[in-house]
Formats: sequence, C-alpha cells, structure tokens
Amino acid sequence: MKSIRNLLTATLLTAGALLTAATGMSAANAADEAAGAPPPGAASGWHHHRGPWHLLSKLDLNAAQKQQIKSIMTAAHPQMQSLHEQMHANMLKLQQTKPTDPNYASIASQVSQTHGSLSAQMLTQHAEVRAQVFKVLTPAQQTQLATLEAERQAHKHGARGGPPAAE
Repeated sequence: MKSIRNLLTATLLTAGALLTAATGMSAANAADEAAGAPPPGAASGWHHHRGPWHLLSKLDLNAAQKQQIKSIMTAAHPQMQSLHEQMHANMLKLQQTKPTDPNYASIASQVSQTHGSLSAQMLTQHAEVRAQVFKVLTPAQQTQLATLEAERQAHKHGARGGPPAAE
C-alpha cells in the first residue's frame, strides 16, 4: 500500500510540475505579448521553449497567420490558466494532507478523480487550440508541421519508442 501511495504521489507531483512548466510557458508568452515581443513564430517567441508550438517558427508564417495564431492563443489563455490553477490547487490538497491522516486514501482518490477530469479538459482545450491553429496554415505548412511533429516524436522517444535519443 505504501508503494502505491508513493507512486500516486510521485505521479501527481510529476503531472503538477509538467503543468506548472506549461503554464509558465503560457504566462511567459502572455508577458512577451504584453511587452510587445515578436509574434509567435518569430525567433524570440515560442522557439526557445522547445514545446510543440516552437515548431510553428519553422513554417515561414506570414504576418496575417502570425496575428491569427496570436489571437487564438490569447483567447485560449484564460481558460488554460484557470485549468492549470485548478489542477495546482487539487495537487496541493493531496500534498498538504499527511499520509497518517485517516482520510488520506479517500482524499487521494478524490484528488486523482478530479485530476483526471481536469486533465481531460486541458487536453481537450489543447486539441481545440491546435485544430484552430492548423486551420490557419496552408496545406503545405500543414504537411510540413506534421513532418516536424513526427521528427520531434521520433527524436523524443528514440527509434523504437524507448528513451530519448542522445544529443
């Protein structure tokens, strides 16, 4: 039972860290935009984050496309931020509960279920944003993006889906 708790806690902490990093990138993008930074796709925009959106910088987007994508991201940001904050608060609930608490197993179960629901909402939101961005691209850019994403996945997971390839 102890190892299950440790595994659940580690999993939730890892997910929280990933979401914190993702939101940090979103917040950084919002701050860059507010400061008048170059639009997404520009060299100092998303590129340095190495997330999936940095691939857009390789697509030779025109000014109209950059503005449309910026609008999509700006519109999605509040909901993504809200989901992230809810996930963080949910994670804190478990972190702040001592394993010796008689309700610990019940709280862990509740946090896990809530986390699953929030994760599903986050994934859906990411998919919606991705679909909107994809519509802004030309057919050639869509093909190029698919190729870049496949290359990124291959590099990330190695030739056989194993650990990342050495750089």
